[in-house]
Amino acid sequence: MKTASTRLGVDIGGTFTDVVLERKGDLFSTKVLTTYAAPEDAIIDGMHQVCAKAGITPDQIEQIIHGTTLATNALIERRGAKTALITTEGFRDVIEMRTESRFEQYDLNLNLPEPLLPRQMRFTVPGRVNAKGEVLIDLERADVERVVDKIAAGGFTSVAVGLIHSYLNPAHENLVRDVLMERLPDVSVSISSEVSPQMREYERFNTVVANAYIKPLMASYLGRLENRLKDEGVTCRIFLMHSGGGIISIQNAADFPVRLVESGPAGGAVFAAHIASRYGLDKVLSFDMGGTTAKICLIKNQTPKTSRVFEVARTYRFKKGSGMPISIPVIDMVEIGAGGGSLAHVDAMRQIRVGPESAGSEPGPACYGRGGTRPAVTDADLILGKLDPDNFAGGSIALHPDASNSALDAHIGQTLDMDAVESAFGLAEVVDENMANAARVHAVENGEDLSEYTMIAFGGAAPLHAGRLCEKLGVDRLLVPPGAGVGSAIGFLRAPFSFEANRSVYMKLSDFDPEKIRTLLGELQAEATGFVRTCDAESPILSEFKVYMRYTGQGWEIPIPLTEAQAMAPDAATFQARFEEEYAKLFARTVAGMDVEITVWSVNATTPPEQVEPIAPASAGTAAKNLGARQLFDAAQGGYLDAEVIDREAMKTGQIVQGSAAITEAETTIILPASRQAIRQPDGCIDVTLRKN
Repeated sequence: MKTASTRLGVDIGGTFTDVVLERKGDLFSTKVLTTYAAPEDAIIDGMHQVCAKAGITPDQIEQIIHGTTLATNALIERRGAKTALITTEGFRDVIEMRTESRFEQYDLNLNLPEPLLPRQMRFTVPGRVNAKGEVLIDLERADVERVVDKIAAGGFTSVAVGLIHSYLNPAHENLVRDVLMERLPDVSVSISSEVSPQMREYERFNTVVANAYIKPLMASYLGRLENRLKDEGVTCRIFLMHSGGGIISIQNAADFPVRLVESGPAGGAVFAAHIASRYGLDKVLSFDMGGTTAKICLIKNQTPKTSRVFEVARTYRFKKGSGMPISIPVIDMVEIGAGGGSLAHVDAMRQIRVGPESAGSEPGPACYGRGGTRPAVTDADLILGKLDPDNFAGGSIALHPDASNSALDAHIGQTLDMDAVESAFGLAEVVDENMANAARVHAVENGEDLSEYTMIAFGGAAPLHAGRLCEKLGVDRLLVPPGAGVGSAIGFLRAPFSFEANRSVYMKLSDFDPEKIRTLLGELQAEATGFVRTCDAESPILSEFKVYMRYTGQGWEIPIPLTEAQAMAPDAATFQARFEEEYAKLFARTVAGMDVEITVWSVNATTPPEQVEPIAPASAGTAAKNLGARQLFDAAQGGYLDAEVIDREAMKTGQIVQGSAAITEAETTIILPASRQAIRQPDGCIDVTLRKN
């Protein structure tokens, strides 16, 4: 496909909708408050703003790439369609029983999250396939029809089909789908052998239920969006960012909306990887903090770490295991409820707690003056001098420090006998420590030392907190790229067209079958390539191969990347060597004399990545001209310092800023602690390092 010269990237977040227009290499961006009732309204508003900045009309846009939190929010808020599950007899309660693991081992009053569907919405059919894909008990059409009649009588609008071991033999699921489509043609249908053909029935059933639950909602939204854009004269194709860091067609997104659940954060990781490529950085910590959540991702060798299972809608202090597992390809990241709109309170132990509840955009933090009365992170940032009340979001939103003072005093200060400044300091330190701790744990789980990493910060709130986060983590270098406030939307414009096909087929290395492997990987390659071809009919398509392996008896697998030659000419010794190499990286040892199992096979088809021009670092020059000074609270110093205010747009390549300082732009502000200094690089990145003196 010929690269479009005028492209629009749109990211709907929990607080702001970010819109970026790229025209002949130039970027024009804006942030508008998300309109929950009709999210497309914010998109249209933002589109007109960036078109006006670029001096074009909407009909000149040649391509739109969109990411959204709508799918995530629908799962969190339980706002999906009236959905039924059809499963195998004896497995009706799998999504309620979960894995029987306790995510808080010693909590005697532990409350497990409710399943998406209550028991009366779950139906069973006879028929049974074994773990080898062999039919043990045939599924009769008459049995399926009886269940479909019950679903028709129940008035369901969407149906999920998850039968035991269907990832190996989907014949029974296909029969159920055929009967549903014949007898209930207006009902949406999702089958697990297409949505997530992987082992582990709880994760697979939960994933297909989630897909069915949000499918009518997303189909309706995407249809409305297409029509609204056509009304504005926009006739170009619309693509969606998926959780794995690539782009799929709007039709594929409507069929598999569960793949959109992490689309916004995935765009941010792609954006950070693009910056890492420009600077030749092999170890990067991506830090994305918006209005509702903060996301942390490890990027090695300019490639974000990926996973095939993640959790959404965690209900227990964002604790692992307390959410709904979604079994799809996804960029692996830690997400915590720590955004600009995250609300603070004092708990029964007289400790300040922040999030996961968020003020969002309606009513927003107290300082927005839109009816919010509880203190949010943004209120603390305002009181600590990190934000200019007269120049927030490019001056489009006036902030009210008096409202922030009142909220901090009422909900923190009076309880803990603190003034507003001390309350704001405590709130900010808690949220920064929450993020730092999440990053530490994520690094340890992956065997990484963060002191060797460079942080890349983006999102509207990240540059406000990244400097302090670096101090806490011992990270010496921070990059804040141009357009950081709308980083995820820019990332959409940098992402390739891609689709990852997975399938579970169990095989031990002692029973290695090269011909079976070649056939399986060839089928997955054809499937993934077919999805990409619906988006791009001309570009070459690359295939990335991966298998998930473990020692016999272990409970979980690790991903093992393979070259195309290794995948297409499979050899047991090569697979064993690759597994031991990756296993040793994670656990510093291998286990001698134990057989190895392969459980999942994966092929990712992708168009070639965008070519990146390397950056030659600038030499240090003169000090940047300041716009004045303001009082800025420095957490490490424990008090206010006189800080320079610098206009980022006015900084020239090589110009230096010494902390304490605030480097301002329309969509965010970079806070430079007293321990740091910054230089503007040739591509506009602000490169923050330790002060030499």
